[in-house]
Amino acid sequence: MLRSWSLTQRIHFLVLVFVTWGVVLAPNAATADEVDLPDQTYMPAKIDESFESIRARDEAAKPEVMERQQQLLEERYDLRDDPSDVLMSGERKAVQQGVRVRLPAGVTWEMLAAMSPEEIKQRNLFPMGFRPLPHVHHASGGQVFPQNQIEAMDEAEQRDLSRFDVDFDLPDHLTPEFPPPIFLTTRTDLGDVSQGEVLSIKNYYHLMKGKLTPVQMEGLRLLLTPFPQQQFNQTEDRKVLEPSLGVTCLDCHVNGHTNAAFHLDPDTRPQEARSRLDTPSLRGMFNQQIHGSKRSLRSIEDFTEFEQRTAYFDGDHVTAAKKGVHLPDRASQVAMMAQMQNIFNFPPAPKLDEFGMLRPEKATAQELMGQAVFFGKGRCNECHPAPFYLDNQMHDLRLERFYEPEMIAGQYNKGDGPIKTFTLRGIKDSPPYNHDGRLLTLEDTVEFFNLVLRLQLDTEEKEALTAFMRCL
Repeated sequence: MLRSWSLTQRIHFLVLVFVTWGVVLAPNAATADEVDLPDQTYMPAKIDESFESIRARDEAAKPEVMERQQQLLEERYDLRDDPSDVLMSGERKAVQQGVRVRLPAGVTWEMLAAMSPEEIKQRNLFPMGFRPLPHVHHASGGQVFPQNQIEAMDEAEQRDLSRFDVDFDLPDHLTPEFPPPIFLTTRTDLGDVSQGEVLSIKNYYHLMKGKLTPVQMEGLRLLLTPFPQQQFNQTEDRKVLEPSLGVTCLDCHVNGHTNAAFHLDPDTRPQEARSRLDTPSLRGMFNQQIHGSKRSLRSIEDFTEFEQRTAYFDGDHVTAAKKGVHLPDRASQVAMMAQMQNIFNFPPAPKLDEFGMLRPEKATAQELMGQAVFFGKGRCNECHPAPFYLDNQMHDLRLERFYEPEMIAGQYNKGDGPIKTFTLRGIKDSPPYNHDGRLLTLEDTVEFFNLVLRLQLDTEEKEALTAFMRCL
């Protein structure tokens, strides 16, 4: 019989066999260590436990899960609210300032900068805030949304994005402004077209009518349409109270930008070795040639299509078949979604010229000094060249030079491997930083690269570099 079926029919049949037999293994972080990680590829497809039982266990464990994560964050970072006098692009929120990563007792940044990676590793002095940041509940993973997005979607669509097993873990003042402004490449004359609203399936038409083409409008509708996701669906192992239609692309990439929602990368196994992923902005996608922090997808169309197959379902197409994966048509739906994403523009940068460099008559002496550091001693431009401040490459910082891998809060803290370069245009709008959000401020980012790349920047140079990046 199989010989007469098409390739697609055969694949669907095999997926159903896997789901029916339940031959996959569940992730288990409890007994793993740095030497003997469990041998897992698949997520559990056959669930023999009732939703009520799973929910009761998760709700009972939640206080301990959240307390552990809060303790981890407070041990690694200074979480205080300390706004600078610089506002984000929508002028709704101030940029946070100051180094927040905590140093080991008795150590200064200058002392660390004078040490070799081998010495730092031997003495275990690499700041914990520079290590990979675990998911709030790494054994479960999945998408976790900030409270402002949860409330916005509940009010607009009566759609619940809250989870009963975990909450968002970072303070609101360390996340992007909400709602973020929307800038369009096709209508730069309009400035922010969001009107201070969060795009939803209920308001996108009246907000964008007369500003988008029919193709872009349909693409936006699809980006705002909820589809099933690993934790937001109908099945027993969902993490939302009521059966859910799912989530939308712009639940994370709100208004074509980001709200700091996070999940786990779909590209690594076993579960313990996966990286937390902070949501990147969709601004400037028109000029990016690779997508996904580790996947190196070669077009926005690939990214759009495979997000539904991979990131939505933790990189496991087997469970996706059960939970109701949406497979958008490449020739029509994917193309329209891609066209919409490609017109989300960077915010204006009035101090930059056409080549992405500071206009001397508009910049301060400190900002001009920061630009000189960026393109000189800091070597930032080697991965972030102007005018869009990215090189469309992947780079491995080889952080394993600085620390021994170990299990921390359910995550196997190891080196990151190659990670794509993210654009620095509009970077002040996108905290936290690094692919997993481990760096809370731009000052943290400067200290991180100063140490990892052995740049030997002094205090004045670090402050100037931060000031320059706020201009981008």
